[in-house]
Amino acid sequence: MSAIKMKRVLTTPALVAFGLAYMVPLGIFTTYGQVTIFTDGHLPIAYVITLMMILFTALSYCRMANKYPIAGSAYSYVVHTFGNRMGFLIGWTQILDYLFLPILNYLVLGIYLHQAMPSIPAYVFVLTSLILVSTLNYLGIKLINSVNFILIFVQFVFITLFVILAFSNVEHTTDTLLKPLLCTTDDISGLFSGAAVLCLAFLGFDAIATLAEESTNAKTNLPKAILWTVIIAGCIFLIMSYASHLAYPNWHDFENDPDVASLYVVGKVGEISAIGKTIMTNFFLAAYLTGVFASAMTAQTSVSRIFFAMGREGVLPKKIFYRLHKRFHTPHLSIIFVATFSLLSLVLPLDLVVSMISFGALMSFTFVNLCVIKTYINRKAHLTIEILFKYGVLPAIGLLLSLWLWTSLDEMAILIGIIWFLIGLAYLLYMTRMFTRAIPSLSDEEVKALLSDEEAKALII
Repeated sequence: MSAIKMKRVLTTPALVAFGLAYMVPLGIFTTYGQVTIFTDGHLPIAYVITLMMILFTALSYCRMANKYPIAGSAYSYVVHTFGNRMGFLIGWTQILDYLFLPILNYLVLGIYLHQAMPSIPAYVFVLTSLILVSTLNYLGIKLINSVNFILIFVQFVFITLFVILAFSNVEHTTDTLLKPLLCTTDDISGLFSGAAVLCLAFLGFDAIATLAEESTNAKTNLPKAILWTVIIAGCIFLIMSYASHLAYPNWHDFENDPDVASLYVVGKVGEISAIGKTIMTNFFLAAYLTGVFASAMTAQTSVSRIFFAMGREGVLPKKIFYRLHKRFHTPHLSIIFVATFSLLSLVLPLDLVVSMISFGALMSFTFVNLCVIKTYINRKAHLTIEILFKYGVLPAIGLLLSLWLWTSLDEMAILIGIIWFLIGLAYLLYMTRMFTRAIPSLSDEEVKALLSDEEAKALII
C-alpha cells in the first residue's frame, strides 16, 4: 500500500509564523509579575539566561529534524533512536503537553471574553472558539498558515506601539536605563529561579517539528525555522521586558497581586502617552486574546500530526488516526478527536490544566537531547573534537539543563505527569501482551516512502 502523504506547502517563514503563533509573543505578560518579583526587577537578565538555556535543546531538535524529517517530533526521534517501546512512552507523555494546551487557550478565551461581556456565559466563547479552531484545522494547513500571519501581525502591531511609547516617554537617565540590566551576586538565585519559570514561555518551538511532512524542504526548513523562532521570540521577550521596566519601574506596586501586573504596565504606558489608559488596555486585551486563539489553533494542528504519526505506526487505531481527508489532505479524524477531547475545557479548572502541560514538554526535551548523543556519537567511526562538541557536549548541556528544569515543576504537575505516564505504560503492556509481542512499527521502506528522494538517500536507519 502506498504511503498516505500530506501536502508539502510550508516554507521557512510559514514555519516560523507557526512557531511564534504557538508560543504567543505577548505571552511575556502571563508570568511578568511573578518573575519580576523573583528577579527583584531584573527580568531582562532572566530572559537572556533562559534564551541561552533553550538554545541548547533547540539545537538538538535541529539535529534530529534534519536526520528524521517526518511527522511526530520527539516521538518519531525516540522511536528511531531508542526503539518503539520507549518511543511510544515518550510520544504518549508528549501528548500531555500538546493535548492540554488547546484546552488552556479555550479556558483563557472564555474567562477574558466573559469578563468583557458578562451577559454572555463563558462556555459560549469556549465552544465558539473550539468550533472555529477545529474548522480551520479541518480545512487545511495552507489556510492555517494564512490566518497565522494575520494573527501574528496583530500582536506585532501592539508590540511595536508598546515599545515605541515606552521608550519615548521615560526619563532617559543612566540610572533609569541601566537599572533593569545591572544586578549583584545576591540576585543570582532569584535570576535562575525566574529563568526556570520563563523556560515554559518557549514551549512551542518544538511544535514546528510536527509539520515535517508538510514542509517544502524539511531537512533545511525545519532546523532554520526552529532556530529563528527561538531567537525571534527571545528578542521579543527581552525587548518587551526591558521596555516594561522602563515604563513602570515601581514593580513593588504589584507584589501583592502579580497576576495583574500586565495591566499595571500597559495602563501606565497608555497614561504617559496620548493614547490613554483605557484604549491601550483594550488594545492589549484584543492583541493578547488574538495570540491565545492562534496558539489554540497551532496546538491543535500539532497534536493531530502526532496522533497521525502514532496511528501510522499502528500504536493507535489506524482507522481513526491514520486518515487524511481526500480533498483537504488533513488528518481530519484526528482533528475531530482532539476537538472532542477539548470539550473538557467546559469542566476543568484553569490551574489544573496548567499543571498538566509542562511535564510532557520537559520529557520531550530530555529525550531529544539524548537522541542526538546516541544517534550521532554512536555512528561516528572517527570521533573528532568538532563532532564531540557538536553532538556530545552541546546536547549534554541541553540534557542537564532540561533535568534541572524538572526541579521547577510543582508537585501537582509531577503527580499528574506520572499518572499519565503509568496509563501509557499499562496500554503498552496490553498492546504487547506484557512485552511478549513486538510493538507495531513502520518498516524502513515505509519510512523512506514518506520522504523526498533527496531525504530518503540521506537517511540512514
